[in-house]
Amino acid sequence: MRFLGAISAGLFLALATALTCQAAETLNVLCGVDEAWCAVMEKTYEAKTGLKVNMPRMSTGEILDRVRMEKEAPAFDVWWGGTGVTHLQAAYEGLLEPYHPRQEADLLPWARNFFSLSGGTSVGIYAGALGFAYNRDLLSAAGLPAPNCWKDLTKPIYKGHILSGNPHSSGTAFTTLVTLVQLLGEDEAFAYMRELDRNIMDYTKAGAEPVKAAARGEVMIGISFMHDAVTQKEAGAPLVIVAPCEGTGYEIGAVSIIKGSRNLEEAKRFVDFALSPEGQATGAQAGQNQVPSNARAVLPLAAPDISMIKMVDYDFATFGSPEQRSRLLSRFDTEINPTN
Repeated sequence: MRFLGAISAGLFLALATALTCQAAETLNVLCGVDEAWCAVMEKTYEAKTGLKVNMPRMSTGEILDRVRMEKEAPAFDVWWGGTGVTHLQAAYEGLLEPYHPRQEADLLPWARNFFSLSGGTSVGIYAGALGFAYNRDLLSAAGLPAPNCWKDLTKPIYKGHILSGNPHSSGTAFTTLVTLVQLLGEDEAFAYMRELDRNIMDYTKAGAEPVKAAARGEVMIGISFMHDAVTQKEAGAPLVIVAPCEGTGYEIGAVSIIKGSRNLEEAKRFVDFALSPEGQATGAQAGQNQVPSNARAVLPLAAPDISMIKMVDYDFATFGSPEQRSRLLSRFDTEINPTN
């Protein structure tokens, strides 16, 4: 009986070991960047490590909802990409795992500051300025003047010609909302958005979709991050990219390990790779034009020079809090778009 018990214990240990190894063979990553970049990163990391990567693409707000929903039993190990204020909300809610990446000393100051702000749970991987882009051909055909400022977008001549993201699902659109609040003051910002809403054709789930639609000629003006518009312009779209005259906001895209990750060591290795020059080069390989956070990474040739753009002093600490997000989204639903 003791012999059989020993065999049973041995079989159980072997089975447990096999299941652990099987679990570690797949790294589950929630991807918040453009689909093209998700695909390149997935392929590159699999080739480099031999590890299977499961990397679905979701909008940033959807990722936050998913991480919240699964906090007792996370199905994913890493959250890669998407606006940093949303990562900060997850950090404040205790949903992320602290980790000091190997490349910390090589990161630019804004990335290191963001890491400190998150309590060591989230690291900046890229930066990009908010703006809008218009389709030059559609504008010319309609005989309309070119918009150069946020205030221009509220003119009645652009009614039905503008797309913007939905701030519930889109980190880009939430950045737009917060940018306007910081630029104009909250009450004036909501008054502005009520005027703008009259010209909005639709609110999209994904933040890059407005400029993609403008690039396809489906709408005249798309509000989005400028680097997303640059990607479309580099592909041949007749887009003119605008940094609004009043000033604008910006994002710090981030990477975080999800608390309770079943593959913690592999998750750490992925974060290190995402912050390395090699990992950050996958953005340019996928046609993306964000500014990378590693000082040793090569800047994409078409990346907007954000040092030349008038920026608001973006308050990540305030607007990264869950309370502020919930309050502003509730006000958006009540005053701007009650269909949410």
